[in-house]
Amino acid sequence: MTMRAIFVVGMAATALIACSTPAPVTTSPSPVGGQRVAVIERGWHTDIGLPVDQLSAPLARLALDYPGAQVLEFGFGDRAFYMAREENLNQALAALFPGPGAILLTALRVPAPEAFGAEHVVVLRLSPAGFDGLSEYVWQALAKQADGTPLRIGDGPYPGSAFYAASQTYNAFFNCNAWTAEALSSGNLPIEPHGVLFADQLMSQARHVATRQREGR
Repeated sequence: MTMRAIFVVGMAATALIACSTPAPVTTSPSPVGGQRVAVIERGWHTDIGLPVDQLSAPLARLALDYPGAQVLEFGFGDRAFYMAREENLNQALAALFPGPGAILLTALRVPAPEAFGAEHVVVLRLSPAGFDGLSEYVWQALAKQADGTPLRIGDGPYPGSAFYAASQTYNAFFNCNAWTAEALSSGNLPIEPHGVLFADQLMSQARHVATRQREGR
């Protein structure tokens, strides 16, 4: 293996390992209004958070399984590695090749900036059509059972979380951050998903969009 190949594998494996994420911090609730999506940075991993009170069917029906939730947080990862109770380098390296994906859903009882700290969250505004497009992307990313409901495949790593089978395949170049970028792009946000592998690439774009929105551009 060449040094360049070793570097690429090492960087991709690092990004994958970073998709194993810590639990959010629970604090007192505060209201969230408007058509918005939270882009959440968790180390080298990113998620999106959708306010429950803005959801329409079919995601709204999924929210019924998580009473009291203010936000449904979604993240994508390699199924075997994501669901492992301990980080495993062999699994991380195996996940560089195409394999089944998983969606980790976390029900937050507080807005994302309170759960993770405002410095780790970018809130973006969407049009109603954009929010519907992003929601549809998330819904289609969930593999379905015969009755059309999302296929739950295990408990998540902390209270209020669960793993669902993903309809998409995970690989070194379509990881958690690439998935988040595609989801945001599906919401008619000016996010370029091509080439996104690392959280800082995505968060830089998200912060740029947030600045433009604040400035009314």
